[in-house]
Amino acid sequence: QVQLVESGGGLVQAGDSLRLSCAASGRTFSNYAMGWFRQAPGKEREFVAAVSRSGGSTNYASSVKGRFTIYRDNAKSTVYLQVNSLKPEDTAVYYCAADRAFTDRVVTTGPGYEYWGQGTQVTVSS
Repeated sequence: QVQLVESGGGLVQAGDSLRLSCAASGRTFSNYAMGWFRQAPGKEREFVAAVSRSGGSTNYASSVKGRFTIYRDNAKSTVYLQVNSLKPEDTAVYYCAADRAFTDRVVTTGPGYEYWGQGTQVTVSS
């Protein structure tokens, strides 16, 4: 079992930045590909960003590319999502997810992930 706990969300204004964190426990963190997803009210969960187990490969949704950065610190068993230039349409609950990876791959689809956190709310006012 892997336990994931997100933090760092909040209420911010358009143009502001946040750093979301996801602390993992329970298994060897460096064996897991990690991802961030989000779900806005009334909408389906969508992929935001993913990072391979080494941190060497990343992938982003087109809507966040250039504004968001995913990275990980395997020594701290934590994955981060730096979110800059926030827009009201970024308002959502942000979830991190983990998947056991036997290669240094990124996972960009929700069903590809085995473990999920409880989410952290990000609200962006205009």
